[in-house]
Parts: sequence; structure tokens; C-alpha cells
Amino acid sequence: MKKAFILAGMALSSIAFSAHADTVRFGIDGNYPPFAKQGADGKLQGFDVDIAYALCSAMKASCEIVPQDWDGLIPALNANKFDAILSSMSITDERKKAVDFTNKYYNTPSRMIAKTGTTVSQASFKGKKVGVLRASTQEKFAKDFWGKNGATVVSYGKAPEGFLDLKSGRIDGMFVDSVVGETDFLKSAQGKGFAFVGADYSDSKYFGYGAGIAVKKGNKALQDRLNQAIAQIRKDGSYKKVQDKYFNFNVYGN
Repeated sequence: MKKAFILAGMALSSIAFSAHADTVRFGIDGNYPPFAKQGADGKLQGFDVDIAYALCSAMKASCEIVPQDWDGLIPALNANKFDAILSSMSITDERKKAVDFTNKYYNTPSRMIAKTGTTVSQASFKGKKVGVLRASTQEKFAKDFWGKNGATVVSYGKAPEGFLDLKSGRIDGMFVDSVVGETDFLKSAQGKGFAFVGADYSDSKYFGYGAGIAVKKGNKALQDRLNQAIAQIRKDGSYKKVQDKYFNFNVYGN
């Protein structure tokens, strides 16, 4: 019992420290431009990275960016590799079982990218392949919406890998966050002949309530601190300054 008490005390101390430490460590997947990508200097850059630094400035804390592949983000958070996940992670009821979330810091719909003129319905990809990012909200939706209607859902560890297969014809569509699809594929040379097809998808059952910052379960002190910082950068113009660097629309959403 004494040992369990000591360990519990250490865990609580760790939570308190991460919430009030001079440095806040953010885990970010660097394979998701324009939200995050590796720069020429080897460091991560993008909307999520700049938001992290804006939040740290608001909290008067130093900021540390920890690169982490997408499907390992939650396990790494729970292993104390970093204090919070700031990596375009949608707030969903399923993820809330594993982590706690701040309020949203942006919200964009998901879309299908395929050859221009492709018709999209639940049955339109029967016998075909749809690419998604592994462990994403898009993956879960695609398996229910197209996978149960005869499509093969192909999951990738990194979105650019899916775009390469789409261009080469190894898959027939890539279902992604609309901003990522436009920036990382459609606006590039390899996107010629492809387009967003079908409707926007934003069903909260799958896609949640916008992208939030994840913290360990029970770390309310850091959760509250980040929520206050989100509200502050929205109010003082810091958020808009970052937004306008990457987008020509309101990425925060309604």
C-alpha cells in the first residue's frame, strides 16, 4: 500500500509539474503540411508549430517541439515523452476515453481527392481502393462509409505516401483533411488531373468537434492553462497572425 501511495504521489507531482513548468513540450507529427512539416534546417514548421509557440508566449513558458509519428502520439503522451499533443487531432468521444482535450483551436472538413470528374457515393468505390491516414478520423469514417460498401481502405503512416500512391494509380481516392489535401497535393505539380470530389464530411460522430490539444487524463491544470492561452491568442490577434500566414480563410471555423 505504501509503495502504491508513493507512486500515486509521484504521478500527481508529474502532472502538476507539466502544467506549471517553465517549458511545455508539444508532440507533433511532422508529416502533415501545412500544419507541420520538416524544414530545410531539420526542424518542424507549420501552423501547428507556430500555434504552439504562440501559446507558450501567452503562457510565458518556453516551448519544446517533439516530433512523433501520428499513430504513436497518444502512447507517447501517456509515456510522458511530452506534455501535450498539438497535432491537428480531432476531438472525438472515442479519443476522450484515452486523453483529455482543450477547446478546439481550428476546425476544417474532410474531403475525397480523386481524378477530376469522379462521382462519389457510398457505393461508388466498390471494388476500388481509398487511402487514409492510419489511426485518423478519416480512416474510421472511410471504413464505415466506403469499406462496408465494397471498397478497400488502405491506411498510410504518412499522408504524402498516400498521395504518391494516388498519383501512380495504386489507389483510386485519398480521403483527407481538406486543407492538407489542397496544400500538400492539389496545389502541387503531382495534383494535376485530380480534384476534390463529392461533398464535405464533418459528421461529429466521426470527426468530432474540431481539432484540440490533448493532455493526459486528469491533467486539468495544464488543460485549463492551455484553454486560457487559446482564448488569449484569439483575443490579442496572435492567432489571426499565424492563421493568415498559412490560410486565406477562417480556419478556426464557427
